Amino acid sequence: MKVIATGLEGVLLLEPRVFGDERGFVFESFNEETFRQATGVDARFVQDNHSQSGKKVLRGLHYQVPPMAQGKLVRVARGEVYDVAVDVRRDSPTLGRWVARVLSEQNRLQLWIPPGFAHGFLVLSDTADVLYKATQFYSPLHERSLAWDDAQLGIDWPLRDPILSLRDRQALYMPFAELS
Repeated sequence: MKVIATGLEGVLLLEPRVFGDERGFVFESFNEETFRQATGVDARFVQDNHSQSGKKVLRGLHYQVPPMAQGKLVRVARGEVYDVAVDVRRDSPTLGRWVARVLSEQNRLQLWIPPGFAHGFLVLSDTADVLYKATQFYSPLHERSLAWDDAQLGIDWPLRDPILSLRDRQALYMPFAELS
């Protein structure tokens, strides 16, 4: 596994070793020991999630506050997404900064998003299946959402008219002092 820094401390792009031939391919999408050795992160994953979305669907920007803050290991099994992580750690020198990467079934890249970051993605293909492992159970009581188009964040989304859930349309434009 190749580990690539993203510019935000702790957020890592992972490139797995893929073995392919005329029959197709195989790769290890997760191995606890390999992940720990490559990243230095000792994560315990407690929940796997799978979302399927159509083109132009934007999910996020979601995060959970302590004690239920989640780390996520995100990958795309089918399609292509623009995946975004935003630093929402109150005492962080990079509070409010974001990184984005295209994750797809072709590039097989994965994004490690540690606790303390909001996460969202925009589907670029006709459909996308996004799989992610979470380090904490889903907790509606601890879940928060940032508005995808918050000018304070200035995220450079590839389009301006995404399809949003009601919850994501109602996400708040929050001052960073109130994030966690």
